[in-house]
Amino acid sequence: MSDKLKNIINKQSAQQESAVTQSDNVVQLVGFVIGDEEYAVPILAIQEIIKPFDWTRVPQVPKYVLGVFNLRGAVIPLIDLRTKFGLKPKKHSEETRFIVMRHGDDVAGFVIDRLTMAIRIKKENIGPAPDTVNGDETIIDGVGKQEDKIITILKVNKLLERDF
Repeated sequence: MSDKLKNIINKQSAQQESAVTQSDNVVQLVGFVIGDEEYAVPILAIQEIIKPFDWTRVPQVPKYVLGVFNLRGAVIPLIDLRTKFGLKPKKHSEETRFIVMRHGDDVAGFVIDRLTMAIRIKKENIGPAPDTVNGDETIIDGVGKQEDKIITILKVNKLLERDF
């Protein structure tokens, strides 16, 4: 587990202990950047965050599926979120990470441009997905409002849906 993720988990553990009574009103997320936009997913959906390493290409899959990689004996698909979101592919940098997410039995790794931080947003500051998206079919779970920015919260189960 990366040091950054350990720090996030340790900070959140300390915050949970001191704010047990407020925990029902706060959503805990991990933020990351794809292109110029910031996104977030629930912290409990994250299995781990790792630096990029070699993967194996797989033929006849959509362009956004880079291939598969081996994580402690489990073969996991690797999805490039830039390509999935319609952005041009970008060469990996020092900030690029693989974020492994889990929902039930579904697991996949996603390439993100940059990890931002652990985010705690009060439920009252999270609005619904915009009306322009397709209801239950959208990957957008909601829009979190912070003092100076808006963060798009993604549905992990929709990110993990396989159409390949």
